[in-house]
Amino acid sequence: MNKISRFNSLDEAGGQDQASQRGHPISRLLGTRSLVLVGLMGAGKSTVGRRLAQSLKLPFRDADHEIEAAAGMTIPEIFAIHGEDHFRDGERRVIARLLQEGPIVLATGGGAFMNEETRGRIAEQGISIWLKADLDVLMRRVRKRSTRPLLQNPDPEGTMRRLMDLRYPVYATADITIDSHEAPHDKVVTELIKALRDWFEHEKQETART
Repeated sequence: MNKISRFNSLDEAGGQDQASQRGHPISRLLGTRSLVLVGLMGAGKSTVGRRLAQSLKLPFRDADHEIEAAAGMTIPEIFAIHGEDHFRDGERRVIARLLQEGPIVLATGGGAFMNEETRGRIAEQGISIWLKADLDVLMRRVRKRSTRPLLQNPDPEGTMRRLMDLRYPVYATADITIDSHEAPHDKVVTELIKALRDWFEHEKQETART
């Protein structure tokens, strides 16, 4: 299968399952909107996202895993064989498709939110949540995995600093920012749920004013 036909399946992959019982108040407030986690590699998007989804009784999706399943290869292989531009195009399309499944909790890759079209879709169909982490926290976490394509160079810490300089101003436009610190993930989820309650209360007040 050529690279184009591989990524064509991105628009079709994945299920259409919804949470059959959305008993959590946050889940009811979402309607069809999804909770979209953004941030750098190592911020904890997948781990926190899974636990958040469990707490809210919502489906969890990991955009990177969906891309790998559709392409039949790992992300490092996609980068090596087809290049970053090809990966980013597939990433954009798979996120667009996943947002149509809402409400879900969606973990995105570190570069996904940098795409203007993707940011627009998330703004229309979801609530963006930036998991913000300091450099030392990120480096401790990413060193546990050797499969990060953007860090395969002699100076991974320098690369991470440059990514922070480039991406953090864009991540800062997310609806909610949560510090992803060295605390139990359940604690981060608790903080996130509180932030969501505050966000919905603010949305309610803004709606009442208009």
